[in-house]
Amino acid sequence: MNNYPVSGKVLHERYCIKHMIGQGGFGSIYLAEDMRLEGRLCAVKQVRYDPAFPDEMLKESRDQFMREATVLARLDHPNLPKVSDFFSISQNDFLVMDYVPGDDLRTMLGKAESSGKFLKEEEVLDWAVQIGDALSYLHNQDPPILHRDIKPSNLKVTPSGVIKLVDFGLVKLLAPDEVTITIMQGQGSALYTPLEQYGGDSSHTDARADVYAFGCTLYHLLTNTPPTNVRDRFLKPESLVNPRSINPAITPRVEEAILWAMALHPDDRPKNVTVFVKALTGETTGNLHRIGGGYSRSLQAQLGKTETQLGILAGGLVFLSLLLTLIHNL
Repeated sequence: MNNYPVSGKVLHERYCIKHMIGQGGFGSIYLAEDMRLEGRLCAVKQVRYDPAFPDEMLKESRDQFMREATVLARLDHPNLPKVSDFFSISQNDFLVMDYVPGDDLRTMLGKAESSGKFLKEEEVLDWAVQIGDALSYLHNQDPPILHRDIKPSNLKVTPSGVIKLVDFGLVKLLAPDEVTITIMQGQGSALYTPLEQYGGDSSHTDARADVYAFGCTLYHLLTNTPPTNVRDRFLKPESLVNPRSINPAITPRVEEAILWAMALHPDDRPKNVTVFVKALTGETTGNLHRIGGGYSRSLQAQLGKTETQLGILAGGLVFLSLLLTLIHNL
């Protein structure tokens, strides 16, 4: 049975709990004061395990937590909160990281929506560049690290304007043999989760799963409209409304990049976060869908149709030329 820290309780002879600041199906997060470093506030995450786990599975899960907490503690990036400590108390495991002040993007989105306005594209793109940099850093670790739960509420803006990608609750390490392990079981948030991630840890997911969630997050931020659940889109593809139909201020380039990232099949998305961010910011040349070698399936179909139309047009021009020549000779 999990015991929940209460206000004033000191954990690990160091972290004095102030109050709970977040709670989910697989853990709770508390604001705490570091008693060894006066004035330092930190976020302490308590990991919650399924009480139905048999002893052997529970031990395996806790061993996984320790391995992955070690990996997270080695990360150092300005757009990621620094993991500074991890420890266990009885049957409870805890992860300590920097406390990030400021509003999360879900809150900022709600403020914009309640005032009848949209967040400015320029501001959202500035956040996107920072988010992309953090994700690229994670994806280029050895082994690569996927976040698996990118969404507005897991992105915070500090008072100085720096974006922090928080909540490592569903972090996933990609082992060389494609066997994956996670700190906590889970599939992410339904609105932002790609179809391939619904298979759980036994299915193959790669960096393009985070690209999908990233695209969905930007869609939501720019339209004040939650993206259509991927399972509904699979059954009814036309259910996803184009962003510019909701917010005409979105530039065509940004709309195209977001829809590219939100492709149902991983092969139809940007091959990595860097490619996606370049498409968003216009740093690419030519058609976005050619980045990474090869067109997307939808574009291939479009090109095939175009080539057919051009062929018909060319044939018609040849026939017209022959007809004019024949008339001239008469």
